[in-house]
Amino acid sequence: MSAELIERFYSAFDRRDGETMAAAYLPQGHFRDPVFGDLTGAEAGAMWRMLTRTARDLKVELAEHDDTSARWIATYTFSATGRPVVNDVRATFRFADGLIVDHVDAFSFWRWSCQALGPKGVALGWTPFLRAKVAGTAKAGLDKFIAKEQARA
Repeated sequence: MSAELIERFYSAFDRRDGETMAAAYLPQGHFRDPVFGDLTGAEAGAMWRMLTRTARDLKVELAEHDDTSARWIATYTFSATGRPVVNDVRATFRFADGLIVDHVDAFSFWRWSCQALGPKGVALGWTPFLRAKVAGTAKAGLDKFIAKEQARA
C-alpha cells in the first residue's frame, strides 16, 4: 500500500498534479527538506501545488522506492536564474491511515546551489548564510502563494 502511494505521488509530481500530491498528506502531516525547511501537511500541500503550477519544464523520475523510501530525480530550469538543475533526492516516509504523516527529502544543498545559482552557489552554497537566504526566499514565496489561495477561496 505505501509503495503504491509513493508511486502515485511521484507520478502526480511528474504530471504537475499538485492537488493529488497535497491529498496524500494527513492534515497533521509533516514535510522537511533543505530548501523549504519544516512544513505542516497543509503547507506541504500548498508547496506542491505552487511548485507544480509554476514549473515550466519539470521532469520527475522515480528511480527506486520501497514501502518507506524513494530516490527521485527532478530535472528542471531554476526560474530565478534560468539555469538547468538535476536534483537527486532521497525521500523517507512514515504513513498513517494510508496517508503521509512524515516526509523528509534529503539532497546536497551545495550540489543543488552550484547548479541553480552558478558561481555564487559554488562559492557560497556550503555556507549557512546562503542556506538561510534561499530558505527565506522559498518560505516567503510559499506564504504569498498560500495567501493568494486563501483569497480565492
